[in-house]
Amino acid sequence: MKIAVLIPAAGASARFNPDGGNRSKLDEPLGERPVLHRTLDAFNNYSSPDAEIVHLAVAGPAREDAFEAFKLRHGDTLALLGIALIRGGQDHRYQTVRALLETVPPEATHIAVHDAARPCLSSVLLDRLFAAARQHPAVVPALPASETLKRAASDPIESAEPDPLAGILGTQSADDDVVWPVEQTVSRQHIWMAQTPQVFEADLLRRAYAQSDLSSTDDAQLVERLIELRGEQQQGRVVLVEGEAENIKITRPTDLVIARAILGLRDKSERPAHKRF
Repeated sequence: MKIAVLIPAAGASARFNPDGGNRSKLDEPLGERPVLHRTLDAFNNYSSPDAEIVHLAVAGPAREDAFEAFKLRHGDTLALLGIALIRGGQDHRYQTVRALLETVPPEATHIAVHDAARPCLSSVLLDRLFAAARQHPAVVPALPASETLKRAASDPIESAEPDPLAGILGTQSADDDVVWPVEQTVSRQHIWMAQTPQVFEADLLRRAYAQSDLSSTDDAQLVERLIELRGEQQQGRVVLVEGEAENIKITRPTDLVIARAILGLRDKSERPAHKRF
């Protein structure tokens, strides 16, 4: 297997900045190295006699000024490692992945798409994914849902009585006085939570992204849509393999604490004073 790895990194980190800040979660330190670089390490350090990573590409922000700033922060490191850096899509993730697909070399037999904000990916999980990808055209790591699932109404209800003390102290967030009514409790039986990297036969993913309807934030869903339209038999379906609980996605600042614990890292400010230099 010859694998091209695509890393969409064009997002705005909106959920990481609920108060409207502009910190990029990909620049946050994990052991004094940015989240993005830790994510790339999982692939740069991977070695297997059965699966060779022949291409690695990252897509940064689409806006010219944002891309130049991204390039200033990460471009030298990526260039040193031989990683391609391009501009991502302006509005949607699928635009970013479609741009990344243009960089994939002809010799790549498979394409893996991985979230830039998943820095805790292990080589054990990569082994499991690539082994399954030798047997199946589309493979997704996932975990069985372990929590009770609730479907909420699309419109929230604002509380009539926000906490005045919390407002004065600045401890009340914008969501503290908003609730969402429950419409349905969803059975978690047979429900799995998808992770990345998702691995596909290269031609299959290209054809999935050639469809007219690309409204999805999940690459496997586009492949599922293509397979359904083509009436594929069971052996052509997307399959799930067991993911890892440690393969978390950095979404909010508290996730950084968890990621540092998983990776066994401490940043300079957390070390004893005599070990900080």
